[in-house]
Amino acid sequence: MIESKAQLDEAAARIAALKEEIGRVIVGQQAVVEQLLWCLLAGGHALLEGIPGLGKTMLIRTVADCISLQFSRIQFTPDLMPSDITGTTLIDFGTLGAAAHRFQAGPIFGNLVLADEINRATPKTQSALLEAMQEGTVTAGGETHQLPKPFFVLATQNPIEQEGTYPLPEAQLDRFLLKIGVDYPSREELKQIVLRTTSITQPKVSVVLSAAELMDLQMSAKQILVADEVLDLAVKVVMMSHAGEPDAPEEVKRYVRFGAGPRAVQAIIAVSKVRALSAGRLHISWNDIRQTALPVLRHRLVLSYEAQAMGISSDQMSEAILTAVEAAR
Repeated sequence: MIESKAQLDEAAARIAALKEEIGRVIVGQQAVVEQLLWCLLAGGHALLEGIPGLGKTMLIRTVADCISLQFSRIQFTPDLMPSDITGTTLIDFGTLGAAAHRFQAGPIFGNLVLADEINRATPKTQSALLEAMQEGTVTAGGETHQLPKPFFVLATQNPIEQEGTYPLPEAQLDRFLLKIGVDYPSREELKQIVLRTTSITQPKVSVVLSAAELMDLQMSAKQILVADEVLDLAVKVVMMSHAGEPDAPEEVKRYVRFGAGPRAVQAIIAVSKVRALSAGRLHISWNDIRQTALPVLRHRLVLSYEAQAMGISSDQMSEAILTAVEAAR
């Protein structure tokens, strides 16, 4: 909890130390690491999208090692069943033949759950995550089981492979706080990756935060202040993502079928608070909103068929919205 400037600086220093420790294993990808930490410190879930081999799984595992979280990995495949994720009720026969029901928890019962290649599972299996991601609970056999805290789902998906995949429904996409794009490393970063992974000694990370300390930072982030005019700007960004809004940019009116919902405003403010905390500030600014809006809106805008045919991305629409809001300030 933040009660003084010294505590604010200490929180920022702990976040910086965590980022530095992750950098001992992960080469480059500073924006990806930063956005992933935004998500964790805001208490949300993240969807990482990138082609195979870019280190998405290693990044998630490294974060779990740095924060001393119980790590659980689920490899999504077309034959995966919901009970393979949530768990199932078993029948135990005692020594006298008496039968008793016992719930066997699935891999979803972890602090940090990696849903690898989430779009390979069928919609029925994907839906098993909805209650867990929103409520933090699992219902099985008529009983509701509480998931451990903190609880995060970090999912990955491959954007270029289409065979054997099932696009995530909008309702599930909306439950991800951020969608983080993982890009190719630069030439120098690629050289560093090769040197680190082909040498005798492999870099290892140390525990920087405990789960309790992470939750303490989450509470500290919630104490960051939001001025009314800054909140109005965040609301305006989301409202202008709707084609029916009078102030919406012409690109949005032409290419966006459905804009972002209320969760987008909540996400922008929550993540902006984390960004301000990381910088040692007690209040968020327009620049925080501008930097966090792209990963928040990336998976929440439904584009028209015309936009998809022309190769227009949701990031381009988000940039048009932010430019319009900035011009109207």
